Amino acid sequence: QLQASGGGLVQPGGSLRLSCAASEFRLDFYAIYWFRQAPGKEREGVACISSIDSSTKFVDSVKGRFTISRDNAKKTGSLQLNSLKPEDTAVYYCATDLNALCRARLRRDDMIHWGEGTQVTVSS
Repeated sequence: QLQASGGGLVQPGGSLRLSCAASEFRLDFYAIYWFRQAPGKEREGVACISSIDSSTKFVDSVKGRFTISRDNAKKTGSLQLNSLKPEDTAVYYCATDLNALCRARLRRDDMIHWGEGTQVTVSS
């Protein structure tokens, strides 16, 4: 029901833009979350954007490097990844908990809908 796209291979310091779209429900009504999962690690919340006021939350490790946005007219969300580091390598997922506002904590167990992930690889 959700689909993330835009991943790829990029050199350290490079940028990528990920997109998230939904079928079968109105993504513009709900907060959009981004998670990532690196090999051998737990899936961690990266960012969130609310639907009402587009307020945002970020995990500390990406603050100042990643930005999140949404286009409610197109019912899509985006995650801009800048100044990428090798440790950003992971499969990135978009998700929603079907609430309008971002939760205080970005926890995978609170999510209701997940998309198939998109691989981001940062390597020289």
